[in-house]
Amino acid sequence: MTGDEAAATRPRRPLRADARRNEDRLLEAAATAFERDGAGASVKDIARSAGVGVGTLYRRFPSKELLVAAIYRLEVERLCEAAPRLAAELPPPDALRAWMERFIDFMAAKEGMADALRAVLSDDDEKLETRAMLAGAIDHLLTPAGGPSAARPEITSEDVLMALGGISLMAGAEGRRELASRLIDLLLHGIVKS
Repeated sequence: MTGDEAAATRPRRPLRADARRNEDRLLEAAATAFERDGAGASVKDIARSAGVGVGTLYRRFPSKELLVAAIYRLEVERLCEAAPRLAAELPPPDALRAWMERFIDFMAAKEGMADALRAVLSDDDEKLETRAMLAGAIDHLLTPAGGPSAARPEITSEDVLMALGGISLMAGAEGRRELASRLIDLLLHGIVKS
């Protein structure tokens, strides 16, 4: 582990409000740049888009890999936080479908960061934590609070997560986002009780 990686894994002190805003803008600008330009996204352009100097970017994220890791974690958190909101707003099958569509979009957006993400996801603990978070979000959708499960009893969140991963890979390899939506419909027919 490099010094930068060790520093990034230490617990961070809470950020001042202005520093938090700067970090949020950096992460948003970087996510957009990586989605658009892939791994070749310019750090200078990211800083400029966020309205901060390159020094501010490097103080928060000493390497491009650490920036990618922070974007990835933030977007996983956002995806997981969407599950309870969708469950509260929509009937169970519709909430699950809406979340699955978000998952596919999340995976498609990561294509530009694929090389850098391989380094992040080479950490088994990171992979396990991410998988557990995503499975928890799916569990929330399969068995909404205060209501009956819309899913067949033998269906697990791991089953759904693996199927979504396969859908994402196939649709991505074909370059056909609409294929993912059609496959989600098929998956839902297998999940939801008749």
